[in-house]
Amino acid sequence: MVKSELIHRVAQRQQGLSMEDVEFGINKIFDHLIDALAKNQRIEIRGFGSFTLHYRPARTAHNPKTGEKVKAPSRYFPHFRPGKELKERVDKTDPEED
Repeated sequence: MVKSELIHRVAQRQQGLSMEDVEFGINKIFDHLIDALAKNQRIEIRGFGSFTLHYRPARTAHNPKTGEKVKAPSRYFPHFRPGKELKERVDKTDPEED
């Protein structure tokens, strides 16, 4: 699912809201999530999961095309850990049903 599909599905279920209102709300939620991660804050959505930043130290990597060694700088990257309810629901789902 991409963001436009999410917006469309929420708008279908919330008949009292316009498509623009739903899009605005979803964009605001994403903006707040991004801002929190940029400030190194942990985000927890009960039943869904949590988002944190993980640190990857600088290292020597290689270009897979040429085999050339390159320096990869240290960086932080977002990490998602699914919650118990999400794991249980996904585990029950048959991917062939769609």
